[in-house]
Amino acid sequence: MSGVQDELLRTLVKVAKALRDQEIPFALTGGCAVYARGGPATEHDVDILVREEDAKPAVSALVAAGMRAADAPEDWLLKVYDGDSLVDLLFRPNELAVTDATLARAEELPVSSATLPVMPATDVMISKLLVLDGHRCDFSELLPFARALREQIDWPRVIEATEHSPYAAAFLVLTERLDLRSTP
Repeated sequence: MSGVQDELLRTLVKVAKALRDQEIPFALTGGCAVYARGGPATEHDVDILVREEDAKPAVSALVAAGMRAADAPEDWLLKVYDGDSLVDLLFRPNELAVTDATLARAEELPVSSATLPVMPATDVMISKLLVLDGHRCDFSELLPFARALREQIDWPRVIEATEHSPYAAAFLVLTERLDLRSTP
């Protein structure tokens, strides 16, 4: 594991403690959720799902824990930094509001030195596919994710949830042709 990955995991543990101390419901998603479920490690950021009404209190809790708030140009997330490690607090990813029901789908899993709620691989795959567009259509991170966690992904649900996206459709054709949707 690289130094960046170690830092992200340390940040993740700090985030979980700060949010739990303030009783703010959350769930891990994105690349760190993939890693928590046995997939490849990420070096990008820590993605945390929170309800919209909890986003600003979450930032306050993280700032009180020694992190610094940052401006986000998007209107569906807030950002904080722990040193150089970025934490995205997502409350409306892909224009879908994070709700109690969303957070209830998370499973408690060990991640580094903590146990925390981690979104299912199916939800993470759907989210990552819905981000794809003409300016962002890189499958290089999605393929190892699909390969590593293929048994945890409900592929029919992914297909149904992303059917309106031609970019997701292209990726799903690739997973089918590479036989990634079958169990090893």
